[in-house]
Amino acid sequence: MVFTLGELAELTDSKLQGGEACIIKGIDTLQDAKAEYISFVSNPKYIKLLNETNASAVILSPSLADSYSGNMLINNDPYLTFAKVVNLFHRDEIFKSNIHTSANIAKSAIIAEHVNIAENVVIGEGVKINEGVTIGAGCFIGDNSIVNDDVFLHPNVTLYSDTVVGENSIIHSGAVIGADGFGYAPQKDKSWYKILQVGNVVIGSDVEIGANTTIDRAALGSTKIANGVKLDNQIQIGHNTKIGEHTAIAAGTLIAGSTTIGRYCQIAGAVAIAGHLKIADNVIITGKSMVIKSINKSGVFSSGIAADENKKWRRNAIRFSQLDEMAKTIKGLEKQVALLTKDISTKNSDNNE
Repeated sequence: MVFTLGELAELTDSKLQGGEACIIKGIDTLQDAKAEYISFVSNPKYIKLLNETNASAVILSPSLADSYSGNMLINNDPYLTFAKVVNLFHRDEIFKSNIHTSANIAKSAIIAEHVNIAENVVIGEGVKINEGVTIGAGCFIGDNSIVNDDVFLHPNVTLYSDTVVGENSIIHSGAVIGADGFGYAPQKDKSWYKILQVGNVVIGSDVEIGANTTIDRAALGSTKIANGVKLDNQIQIGHNTKIGEHTAIAAGTLIAGSTTIGRYCQIAGAVAIAGHLKIADNVIITGKSMVIKSINKSGVFSSGIAADENKKWRRNAIRFSQLDEMAKTIKGLEKQVALLTKDISTKNSDNNE
């Protein structure tokens, strides 16, 4: 793909400064970009690299535009503009309808006319595959599942029975959707009695699910992932959990069952969220946090201890274990100080008389 800078300005709704006819053949970092490539700066700390880049043009915010004299696209959100330009240069190939001869498709499955089904795909009874769906090699789609328009399943995705995937969603390799939730009832002999998980998973439209992420089916009802949710790699979502619209969750996060997460939340990597909690809309949870109670208002929430020099961390860890005793000691001292203060006050009053 080749664009002029003028075309890119129009396609990204950006202000053009410089040569409208400047040819752009690709996009790269400031350090690696060469002639006829475009780059971008969204963080002011990279301004110093502007004078060293070989890029033919740069995407900048209005506040940084005075720092550069070359060709540029000016936009209030240079990072989003960069994303749009990347997509322009790396558009997917034209969709091709094809069903590979090695695909194993149940007779009762309903397959739309324009689909792309690769090698060794297994599609169960009563499955419905809608228009524009791409199913990568080795995928398994269980009985009575529904895959809506323009869904892209990368190779080796597993959809257990009764799973619903909304239109324009993307599921990456190794993801497992609809496995049994972790449900067991304790018995008198301390063994565990398995609770059948007879619900399903419902995924909204424009959802993206990362590689090796797992979403458990509900015990009853549905585990629900709302429209626009973005899930990174290796996330575990427990049964009957509900995640609100346009929430984004980074890699390694663990969410126990029956938790409800609101809309527009941002959950960083390796967060652990206990079960049966509620998290409000517009909540940000920083990395490695442990959430053990509901969060009922928007804001930024954190827990955990940041990395430090080992000797200092060890000392602080010991002191942390001593906090309860220290608190009791301080309360005792406060009581003694209060009694002494009262005694001194009484004596002063008697002397004044």
